[in-house]
Amino acid sequence: MEIQIGRVIHYYKRIGVAVLELTDDLGLGDRILILGHTRDFTQQVNSMEIDHQKVQSAGRGMEVALLVEEPVRKGDRVYRVAV
Repeated sequence: MEIQIGRVIHYYKRIGVAVLELTDDLGLGDRILILGHTRDFTQQVNSMEIDHQKVQSAGRGMEVALLVEEPVRKGDRVYRVAV
C-alpha cells in the first residue's frame, strides 16, 4: 500500500538531490516510491536535510532535500510504501 506524502519541486542533477514539498511525515529508513511521467522507482530514505542540516524526520508543509538514486523531475509524486 502506498500513501502520497509529497511531490518533487526541484532536482539538482549534478549532486542527485531532490527537494520535496511534503504533505505528510517522512523519516529516515522509510521506503518511498517516486512516480512520474517517465519515472517509477523505489528507494529507502538514507539521507535527508532541511536548510543544509541533517534531520531524522520531517512533517507536513516542510521542504526537505533527499539524496535520490535515479534522476527525477519537478512534479513527480512521492509515496511512502507501507511494508
